[in-house]
Amino acid sequence: MSSILWKSLVISPAVLGATLLVSASAMATPSSAVKAADAKASAVEAPQTNETNVFAATGVQEANQKSDLLAQAQPVTEVNTLDQVNKYSNEGKNVANSQGQVTSVSQFSDVQPTDWAFQALQSLVERYGCIAGYPNGTYRGNRALTRYEFAAGLNACLDRVNELIATATADLVTKQDLATLQRLQEEFSAELATLRGRVDSLEARTAELEANQFSTTTKLVGEAIFAVTDAFGDNAGDNNNTVFQNRVRLDLQTSFTGKDVLHTRLAAGNAERLNLANGEDSTFEGQQTFNIGNTGSNNVTLDWLAYYVPVGPAQLYVAATGGIHSDYAATNNPYFEDYDGGNGALSTFASESPIYRIGGGAGAALSFNFGKGGGLLGLKPSSVTVGFLGSEANNPSPGSGIFQGDYAALGQVNFNVGDRVSLAATYVHGYHGTNGTLFNSGTDTPQVGTSQANILSSTDASSSNSYGLSAAFRPSDKLSVSGFVSYHDVTGYGQGDDFEAWSYGVGVALPDFGKKGNVLGIFAGAEPYSLAKGGPGQREVPYHVEGFYKYRVSDNISITPGVIWLTAPGQSSSNDDAFIGTLRTTFTF
Repeated sequence: MSSILWKSLVISPAVLGATLLVSASAMATPSSAVKAADAKASAVEAPQTNETNVFAATGVQEANQKSDLLAQAQPVTEVNTLDQVNKYSNEGKNVANSQGQVTSVSQFSDVQPTDWAFQALQSLVERYGCIAGYPNGTYRGNRALTRYEFAAGLNACLDRVNELIATATADLVTKQDLATLQRLQEEFSAELATLRGRVDSLEARTAELEANQFSTTTKLVGEAIFAVTDAFGDNAGDNNNTVFQNRVRLDLQTSFTGKDVLHTRLAAGNAERLNLANGEDSTFEGQQTFNIGNTGSNNVTLDWLAYYVPVGPAQLYVAATGGIHSDYAATNNPYFEDYDGGNGALSTFASESPIYRIGGGAGAALSFNFGKGGGLLGLKPSSVTVGFLGSEANNPSPGSGIFQGDYAALGQVNFNVGDRVSLAATYVHGYHGTNGTLFNSGTDTPQVGTSQANILSSTDASSSNSYGLSAAFRPSDKLSVSGFVSYHDVTGYGQGDDFEAWSYGVGVALPDFGKKGNVLGIFAGAEPYSLAKGGPGQREVPYHVEGFYKYRVSDNISITPGVIWLTAPGQSSSNDDAFIGTLRTTFTF
């Protein structure tokens, strides 16, 4: 008890100070609409634009299509001077693939033909086809054209007539039309001058941006995690001090066709897992997501290199390093799963079923989608998925390589029942060499479960057959319930190496709790355990209870306080319950 009181006194000012520091700096940071990474298993996202009224004139549309990028690079005062031109250009970008030629101004149902200028421009458009519009004949608003929008159309007709004159087809342009154009040009001279000046400025700034941009095919998605954490309890408290840890991921997402994506992710961190058992026992329970992929010394590593590309009716996933099964298979655990990022559950156990952490490394997978709709939360349609990952695929030594080294092959059928229920049945077959572990995601260290459920034979190889069921149910937009159960049958090639392991859990998430973007989550279950393999006093089911609250400070910053409660760590009745307290701050960019 004295140890618990002492640890509480130590961590309280540290947590309070970290909270005040991060919160103060976060509040001072301007919000921006940058979407976080992670959707790992999705193609490159198309740029988003605002739906605004626009006169989509061909004369100015091409020069304005890069205005969104320019607006992000310019000071606020410069953006304001181009605000109206930006609004004109955005509408055209959204429908660039569906534009058709319009031969009559009267086809624009929301344009009011009330004066001579409209009728004159209508006549020019009908004879010279100089305005590109929308097939449905309307703008996306219900107001008359502004003078600047009208000037944009007039500018398009001027460009069209100049083109005809330059190509020796001037006989197609009558003197009457030239006179009409001259009158219109005089009437709208101020608007034309302003519009052309803004377009020239836009072109110059766009050219400067293109000359200094990183890449036309690659975008950078980053995440940085700062975490203050400690463990409480007689055993756990004596074995740990309060620590301040970090992890950073930089994901370069490259698309060559617009439908594919190449992930090149760099990672660095110093977060180490806490020690939760006494000196006689060991366990891998209670690991947190920011413990994954760290070297412990902030050294930069290439921790994931993978490529997603559609191949006919299937989605192909190829991983050169760092691949895991949840990269391509639906885990059915919304709001808790964040691909071991910093915006989901605290622990690796609550993030996804342990069956997805059997094996990893390099390999490939195919997913065949069927049915309609996007499934629960719009994540994935119903699908059949097969995949193969090997942790020694790069090693040419005997007993290694793609097929003779450690590997795990997955098959999964995922069903979506409407947009509220998702079900999945998963099977994983694995081969593991001597001194191997089961739930290691292709690394040297287990990432979830007790040592009894993880440690394999030190003298012989083993094979495993694992079976899992998972489900997610969203009765309303403010409530999500998900859970899983998995059974693992390990067959050792030596005498007495066989064992079985179990794991199960259920979670309740309340999205937008208190504020849009916040998530309150509670998860409970049993991390992978094997009672038959436990020695004397090591046959207790180790339960895991976790609660966290992700508070969204801005689009790019979230603060997540949470607690993890573990009973009988290491399946041992001699180990007191352990409590892990964490204050996690996540920056995404």
